[in-house]
Amino acid sequence: MRLLMILFTGYIIIVAISALAQNRMLYFPDTAPPSPGNLRPAYGPALAVWPIAEVSSHRGYVSAEPAADLPSRGTVVVFHGNAGSARDRHYYITALESRGYRALLAEYPGYGGRDGKLGEAPFVADGRETARLALAEFGGPLWVWGESLGAGVAAGVAADETLPVEGVVLITPWHNLPDLAQALYWFLPARHLIRDKYDNQENLKKYPGPVAVLIAENDEIIPPEHGRRLYEALPEPRRQWIFSSAGHNSWPIEPSAPWWGEVSDWLEEKSAHPITCAPSSSRTGSAR
Repeated sequence: MRLLMILFTGYIIIVAISALAQNRMLYFPDTAPPSPGNLRPAYGPALAVWPIAEVSSHRGYVSAEPAADLPSRGTVVVFHGNAGSARDRHYYITALESRGYRALLAEYPGYGGRDGKLGEAPFVADGRETARLALAEFGGPLWVWGESLGAGVAAGVAADETLPVEGVVLITPWHNLPDLAQALYWFLPARHLIRDKYDNQENLKKYPGPVAVLIAENDEIIPPEHGRRLYEALPEPRRQWIFSSAGHNSWPIEPSAPWWGEVSDWLEEKSAHPITCAPSSSRTGSAR
């Protein structure tokens, strides 16, 4: 009996620590502010803070030298994963601008030198405001892309019926965070402890536009069945891509990878307001 009491007490302590430290288990921000050094990656385009000339109140990053002749395929707001900062995702700019989009790497409160609290509510509210400002400055159509945690933010942004989101791309997403947490931390009552829900199915239930779901076949962080479960729950129009043999952080980010063109072309095809511009040069093949 004494041993059982010790084990039970220890378990309760573990549960309490997990509940109190959940933000540290979910968010891994790089808090360094923009600087001349970190705005010029080792490869890829040099970055500029956005809004321009407002370093102290920036919301993200754009290309420092955008192409002058970008076709009007619209503006893509990208929401990144839980680690690092938006500056680490410069590959989106190369891939998307080469296909005629203006790409904005949105930064979260508490990340990349920004003030603010970590959490679903502040991230989604801030993301919606960032999307509005980007649309006002760069023009539409407006597309939102999200990777991992960012898929949850993108779904929350798209759920705002006052935002004219034309299409959504979710890369390595989950169905909802409580279910994922319970699967990963099966020995804890994780589903009941977690505060941030990021319920992608619920957020996209009434979203009328096209949704592309991209799943890493060997995802070791977000098991693929969580992305498949989300995909099956989504209304049409929807389409799924599987990155064969890829892990959570090893899916093909190369700008030349065919899936970039496949996804963007499919979104435009299914959009309520099809874009009239030259098609992408990368239409062949599939992610699988």
